[in-house]
Amino acid sequence: MPKYLFRGKYSQEGLTVIQEKGGSARRDVGKALVESFGGRLESFHFALGDDDLIAIVDLPDNGAAAALSTSVVASGRFTTFATVPLLTPEEIDVAMEAHEA
Repeated sequence: MPKYLFRGKYSQEGLTVIQEKGGSARRDVGKALVESFGGRLESFHFALGDDDLIAIVDLPDNGAAAALSTSVVASGRFTTFATVPLLTPEEIDVAMEAHEA
């Protein structure tokens, strides 16, 4: 399954939920959401700096990634949210070989 990096900055509403329910509860909600799109949560972290949340997720395809991202943004719990497709070194090798041809 393709991997995706999700990065986000919580809104005031999102931060309030973390204060009320805790970080583990947020991770569990994220895991359930990812699984509802046919994926698997590989890694979930809170961060200091430009991003409050960083997660690495396996999803079936770009459509599932787009649907999950749209669902998260629609929740209003983030002021910014980004989806970054991740490529393996082998995928880059194939891309470079195709480019050389």
